[in-house]
Amino acid sequence: QVQLVESGGGLVQPGGSLRLSCAASGSIFSINAMDWYRQAPGKEREWVASITSHGNTNSADSVKGRFTISRDNAKNTVYLQMNNLKPEDTAVYYCNANIVLTSRATINSWGQGTQVTVSS
Repeated sequence: QVQLVESGGGLVQPGGSLRLSCAASGSIFSINAMDWYRQAPGKEREWVASITSHGNTNSADSVKGRFTISRDNAKNTVYLQMNNLKPEDTAVYYCNANIVLTSRATINSWGQGTQVTVSS
């Protein structure tokens, strides 16, 4: 019914930048909160940042001042601008969205993940 597709990951040197995108498609009536999570090798998935449908944002202390979450409601897309990347930011990044379907049912949907590697 709904698909989330992330893009924008890759290999970047420390101090570099990347912009991740996550586009939702399918039987969507509206989208509530959208989030980014990440999972490093051998670690549990951790929350990175959230944005409400009205544009209110919040982020983990580890990324404050470096990562910015934003969204385009017309495109059902959430972004994560990542600046001043550090090796410890290396992880698979996942988007998550709380979606109201055209049936008015609400679901929580995950993307497939995109790899971000920060290394010299």
